[in-house]
Amino acid sequence: MMQDVQKSLLVVMGVSGSGKTTIAKGLHKELGWPFQEGDALHPHHNVQKMTAGTPLTDEDRLPWLNQCRAWLEQCAQAGSGAILTCSALKRSYRDVLRASGLDPIFIHLMTDHDTLLKRVTGRSGHYMPASLLPSQINTLEPPEVHERAVEIDATAPATHIVTKILSTLKVL
Repeated sequence: MMQDVQKSLLVVMGVSGSGKTTIAKGLHKELGWPFQEGDALHPHHNVQKMTAGTPLTDEDRLPWLNQCRAWLEQCAQAGSGAILTCSALKRSYRDVLRASGLDPIFIHLMTDHDTLLKRVTGRSGHYMPASLLPSQINTLEPPEVHERAVEIDATAPATHIVTKILSTLKVL
């Protein structure tokens, strides 16, 4: 466990296929902080909609984002640190996660379209089809300069990405 990284609320964000789960699990292994797969917090209706290849609306996402924020709030109250995967595609979505006075650090995983497509089509056991990738890319509003965010090139091997994130967190 890394003792020199201040306990924080981390939201590993990006479009589908950017590596959120892989990187979050790597951070969890190194830091020992609670980990929550954001996709597991989606209401059943959202999962059905995505499985059918229908993009979610802002209205669909709001209950999910509120669940994600509630989990972050619990971790903040416990002082445990937290690692949450959440696409957090729009600033308004990130604003929901920041509500209640929370100040998470958004780890924005970025990669090129071909890598994303290869990853999404190559994975199994996930309900989101590759056909929804364009809607996610079109919805993405990268974090702005004033947002508490770190942009990371997610094309490198996962161990390198985790190491880079940890070194960045040490100086935040």
